[in-house]
Amino acid sequence: MIQNYFKIAWRNLRRNKIFSAINILGLSVGLSVCTLLSLYIWQETHYDNYHPHVDRLYQVGTIEQVRGKEFRFQGCPNMLAGLMKQQFPEVEATARICPLLGDERNLIQYRKPGGAQSAFYEEKGFMADSGFFQLFKYNFVEGRPETAISGPYSIVLSKDIADKLFGNEPALNKTIHVSTQISGDHDYTVTGVFQPMNAPSHIDGRFFLSMYGGGIGQLLKTQTSMTTNYFFVTYMRLRPDAKPDVIQQQLPAFVDTYEGKDLKAAGYGRKHFLINVRDIHLHANMDYGDVTPGGSVSYLYILGSIAFFTLLIACINFMNLSTARSTKRSAEVGVRKTLGAGQSTLVRQFLGESLLMALLAFVIALCLTYLLLPGFNRLFDKSIRLSGNEAMIFVAGTLLLSIITGLLAGSYPALYLSSFSPVKALKGKISNTLAVASIRRGLVVFQFCISIVLIVAAVIIARQMQYLRNAELGFNKDQQLILPLRSENAAKLYSSLKTELQKDSRILSVGASFLYPGHVGWSGTYFPDGGNKKDNYMFLTNTIDFDFIKTLGIKTASGHLFSNEFPADSIDGVVINETGARQLGYTVENAVGKGFHDTNNPGLRLRIVGVMKDFHFEDLHQPIGNVAFFVNSAPYYHYLILHVQPSNIQEAIKSARQTWQTLNPNEPFEYSFLDAEFQKHYDADNRLASLVNCATLIAIFISCLGLFGLAAFSAEQRTKEIGIRKVLGASPGNIVALLSADFMKLVLLAVVIGSPLGWYATRRWLQDFPYRTTVSWTAFGLTAGVALLIAFATISLQALRAARANPVKSVKTE
Repeated sequence: MIQNYFKIAWRNLRRNKIFSAINILGLSVGLSVCTLLSLYIWQETHYDNYHPHVDRLYQVGTIEQVRGKEFRFQGCPNMLAGLMKQQFPEVEATARICPLLGDERNLIQYRKPGGAQSAFYEEKGFMADSGFFQLFKYNFVEGRPETAISGPYSIVLSKDIADKLFGNEPALNKTIHVSTQISGDHDYTVTGVFQPMNAPSHIDGRFFLSMYGGGIGQLLKTQTSMTTNYFFVTYMRLRPDAKPDVIQQQLPAFVDTYEGKDLKAAGYGRKHFLINVRDIHLHANMDYGDVTPGGSVSYLYILGSIAFFTLLIACINFMNLSTARSTKRSAEVGVRKTLGAGQSTLVRQFLGESLLMALLAFVIALCLTYLLLPGFNRLFDKSIRLSGNEAMIFVAGTLLLSIITGLLAGSYPALYLSSFSPVKALKGKISNTLAVASIRRGLVVFQFCISIVLIVAAVIIARQMQYLRNAELGFNKDQQLILPLRSENAAKLYSSLKTELQKDSRILSVGASFLYPGHVGWSGTYFPDGGNKKDNYMFLTNTIDFDFIKTLGIKTASGHLFSNEFPADSIDGVVINETGARQLGYTVENAVGKGFHDTNNPGLRLRIVGVMKDFHFEDLHQPIGNVAFFVNSAPYYHYLILHVQPSNIQEAIKSARQTWQTLNPNEPFEYSFLDAEFQKHYDADNRLASLVNCATLIAIFISCLGLFGLAAFSAEQRTKEIGIRKVLGASPGNIVALLSADFMKLVLLAVVIGSPLGWYATRRWLQDFPYRTTVSWTAFGLTAGVALLIAFATISLQALRAARANPVKSVKTE
């Protein structure tokens, strides 16, 4: 019987090729979108699942309380791990890591015995203590994780870095040179090599240095304060019978015992909290200082909604086309019922047809998923790979989803078709009732409502991204070339490099700094004259040379900014922005000459020599905050900033490369542009924009497939009417208008309903930006125009075909 159902279903598919192709194509696209987005959601919700005893593995975070506000971050003082293990018997083991602060890339060098030197830059480096590889699982192919970084100058490399350095030779016990801003330049011995796991982790490290050597090692030996050096990330594994809630309740007393006195004197408070390692990626919600950028739960809801509604649109197509063609199958239903077939038998037959189409769509969807996965990974900056058990799980999941989709999409048409009276069906008196037609129109409106919401979102997001690209930042971001000084040797060459670069007329100005706009990380707390340590404010800080402000074109609000005309400013001078001046209780005009006191050294009074006009030191996700610049009395910086002529950018880069290779031949030359670096902060927003654009195109495509099918069926049903109208003198334009009018009304209704829904959804997204574009009526006008134009073009294809048909043949056929 089942074989007979599928045989009949196959015949019906072949007999109705257009109807079948529309349904299968729509379902396959919907299923592939659903599968790809499910893969993304699966990976985002399964971070760090592979570590041993992960249910007992926790990170210790910090909440800093300053002037009634709380700042949540990952850093802890270096002494915290040892004290917690000492004070809490529930703690079984601890580990610390330290991100290489200020370094987005690090210089790694290796000279083969008697051979040439290999040098390149690598990203995602960390410093770690000896307990790290005992808490976190890494697949070592050389060395032993238990002892890998117990020595002061040991390093563990990922397999691809080891291959770049040593080729097919063993890496163990070889010596390489690594440059870091936080710990200096040192030789390290390779004590381990690991193969990266095919699973996501919030610690996306490519190499790990021992924190017992270099500058950090010295700090560990000498720094015992519990209120400073908050840049160590602390982890602990609890004993099997330990209860994290009990430890959490005891943490306030712990803070009071070991940090309370100093915190009270400093005028701010701190709390610590525990978070399971599996929850860090999505639920840490740090204000700053993530080990690696975290995910977003709301983002996953957006993706899940897009996956659901895309598949729903495809299901609506199936239901609409199946019920619309009911009159074509009424005779078949009548004959089957006359021959004894019950309603349940017919329901099974029609469900069999929908299942067959769903299974064919499943096969196509798997192929589409395989073909689209590389591009999907590039779009989302992911490395999702399907292999082994995971591949089988997702194939089985997609198959199950296909079967469920087929049953749900086919259930309403099956129940509707099988309910026909056999007498009426055989007499051809079955027609689409008003109720059925109304349901079909409602589903078309719902389909296009989803498309309208996505079009509105795409337009508004595109305008916000354009606003972010073109917003006035308060400094000159264009034609600014950044040359990193990633080693101590490069930093020592600052004066020589600057002198030579300034000789090139194509380079208008050269400045230097520890940080630059968009690349921030250092902050401190300060208070004004007449204040005290408790009356402090947080400032983002940067150490610069005398030409940095001039190079960026930052404007003066009052006083003078740093320049070579005022060399004494390097001793006790500070330049702050307008927001910082007002925060300290000064006015922009009277702040010059006033005091600026560091809470860590309150006896030292710095002079405010100038006030800068407010500018965006951080990206536009953040409101303008307090900013303070200092001049480094010793010429040591991390970056050179070159302002070049717009007409000679490539020549200026070539000149800078030659200067670098002449003065520093052993280190690779690299550069970037300040505007491009600043825009990297909007990568997640750009990915969202790309996602919404893709989803919009797919939703419109599937909706138009359904509209095309309904238009084709409508034209087929009205063949005789069209023929008579043409005989009576109707033009092709009249026929197109006749067939298009009903559908265009439905699309227009969808525009009216969907536009405010799209505005509401994107308005909430825009609220995350302190600086945002205005949403004008033109966004909705554009949406309406695009939707109506696409719908009319889709319907017109069938309408024109019907309008051009020979009316004599049409009337005879009917």
